[in-house]
Amino acid sequence: MSLTLSKSTLRQFVLGKQGLYPGRRWHGKAGAAQAISSGSVVQVDPLNVIARNHDLVLHSRVLQYQPKYLDELLYAERKFFDYGGTVMIQPMEELPYWRVVMARKQNEPRRVAFAAEHGETIEMVLAAVEAQGALGTRDFKGVSNKTGSFRSSKVTSQALYYLWIAGELMTHSRRGFDRVYDLRDRIAPPDLCHSVSADEADDFFALKIFQYYGTLSRRSWRNVFAGTIERKVDPAEAVARLDAFIKSGRVTTINIADSKENPRYVLAEEMPMLESLQAGRVPDSWRTIESTTADEMVFLAPLEIVSTRGRALFLFDFEYLWEVYKPQAKRRWGYYTLPILYGDRLVARMDPKLDRPSKTLIINGFWLENNINLDEPFARALIQGLRRFMDFLEAESIDTTGAVSSELRALVSDRL
Repeated sequence: MSLTLSKSTLRQFVLGKQGLYPGRRWHGKAGAAQAISSGSVVQVDPLNVIARNHDLVLHSRVLQYQPKYLDELLYAERKFFDYGGTVMIQPMEELPYWRVVMARKQNEPRRVAFAAEHGETIEMVLAAVEAQGALGTRDFKGVSNKTGSFRSSKVTSQALYYLWIAGELMTHSRRGFDRVYDLRDRIAPPDLCHSVSADEADDFFALKIFQYYGTLSRRSWRNVFAGTIERKVDPAEAVARLDAFIKSGRVTTINIADSKENPRYVLAEEMPMLESLQAGRVPDSWRTIESTTADEMVFLAPLEIVSTRGRALFLFDFEYLWEVYKPQAKRRWGYYTLPILYGDRLVARMDPKLDRPSKTLIINGFWLENNINLDEPFARALIQGLRRFMDFLEAESIDTTGAVSSELRALVSDRL
């Protein structure tokens, strides 16, 4: 008989698997490495309104995190690499599996068409990197090519990106936020430059995605699996794979109380943890270093996996929209709105901006969910979260004149 989880237990499990509950359990640069290796999803994004998305993701999980730690782990120690159309941070030891994905990306029709039209440029760019060492887009002159959905109009820049997507080049470093490329063989350790078989890669990712999401419905598992491995997965294959995992004892089913998306699937090894959470016991491996999310609110990154792309509605009954690309007149909340985690709930959203010259954290808007009381525990948790957030941003003052609630403005002004 399948275990039936309460919605609260499900939230705690998903948050905990992502290192967000019951609080920060990792510390410093080593903690950032542990967070990523443990399955925390870190999406790279260039916007820097207050901090970049990937740094906000790690700040919410790692005590005393600093952006330089991720740069060192990526570009000096080579423990991780960035990759993908949606750029994610991956452990370097997984490169042999990702090389199967890279080969499939290279064989997409638009990549094949680009290579057929610009083969000489691709060869020239690759030869230049091989001869001269790490190079970026600014190191090449190139003619414009406005066809397709490329991020740069220069053919040489598109060639660099093509080689990066294909896995022939990897990210060597960054100039500002511009990627600098080098040969894969000069970035990755020799024992990790090979490629596993397609079947090995597919089996690896079929289970790996549970580490990211915790639990998935059959349909969502198929969609995420197909998107990860970059090939079509028809319904028959999805059914056969999941059924084989269940038969082998690696995956099992659970139900969520009052949910229409039952059954759901989870790694069988997670069942003792789920039973403990259902009984009100937090796993020892999740022990926090300092405060919990009940003591200190956490401001989640805009592209946080637990809340973005509609997931907040199912998990938290919380509508979250990242409206950065919407015209101002069409925004419901704000430009760079962040969800706020308190305990295992999303209780509010905040639209912040960092004025770097004056080192001021500006709160353009703050919206509480319905039925949230500004009681003393709430106030203490919010203030403690804001203090840590300001320390991370190196902000010395806070401006709440744009906050919606006068009561909230008064609360913050009196304590910060």
